[in-house]
Amino acid sequence: MNPDALIAIDTHTHLEVSCRNPFDAYGEEYDRAADKYFRSSRRPTMQETIDYYREKKIGFVNFCVDAEAQLGRQRIPNEEIAEAAAANPDIMIAFGSIDPHKGKMGAREARRLVEQCGVRGFKFHPTVQGFEPADRMAWPIYEVIAEHRLPAIFHSGHSGIGSGMRCGGGLRLQNSNPMLLEDVAIAFPDMQIVVAHPSWPWQDEAISLAMHKPNIWIDLSGWSPKYFPAQLVQYANTLLKDRILFGSDFPLITPERWMSDFEEAGFKDAVKPLILKENACRLLGLRAAA
Repeated sequence: MNPDALIAIDTHTHLEVSCRNPFDAYGEEYDRAADKYFRSSRRPTMQETIDYYREKKIGFVNFCVDAEAQLGRQRIPNEEIAEAAAANPDIMIAFGSIDPHKGKMGAREARRLVEQCGVRGFKFHPTVQGFEPADRMAWPIYEVIAEHRLPAIFHSGHSGIGSGMRCGGGLRLQNSNPMLLEDVAIAFPDMQIVVAHPSWPWQDEAISLAMHKPNIWIDLSGWSPKYFPAQLVQYANTLLKDRILFGSDFPLITPERWMSDFEEAGFKDAVKPLILKENACRLLGLRAAA
């Protein structure tokens, strides 16, 4: 990937349908509740996503969420995403997702994905995966990530998944309080931790954590910038300007909508290039072509 050929890098996009495995209808009520919450049922294929981002000249990080233990639903294969990234390295970077309940077996998979499949980071969703980030069962996977000095994205704050369902679908919002990442950040200083989304209702906790721990970043995915809390914009413009990342949460929000609203959200002109591309280049180890 040559950053100079791109107008931005979207660090947070999802693959939600597989072209390799048959659709697993088990737990489909979560999909219907999410459709209602997000007012969208758009679920593009991998190729449709690649074509869209190439047309827009936006690089993107793509992943699924492996929550087989809690949801009982077959995941999309990490290899499907890794192979697509290997075939489209000019526009796409693959992250893996491994259910932390898989422990040492999950760590073996993480190592294989990094060393054999070219995966460049990992995604965790404590609410949907049903774990607290500092739970020691996840540490064998973190150890592999830290050994390779790769980033890990953690969902934070409220989750649209389960919203409106009886008992919220049994999913615990409390698992996604960003302060629960503090022990992880201390134990694994070589793992760059991305706190995903404006962390409502814990936005101040996320900012405090990033201010205190230099391996904590914040991505701005999942919300239109016109709804960002004022303190998030304030710190993105100042003390945290080097660790704030553009992310859309595609396909729930498109990058074109996000970037249009971003222009009017109060970010300084000097800071916008950092958020849209330059910070992601540092996080992902990207360099311009010679």
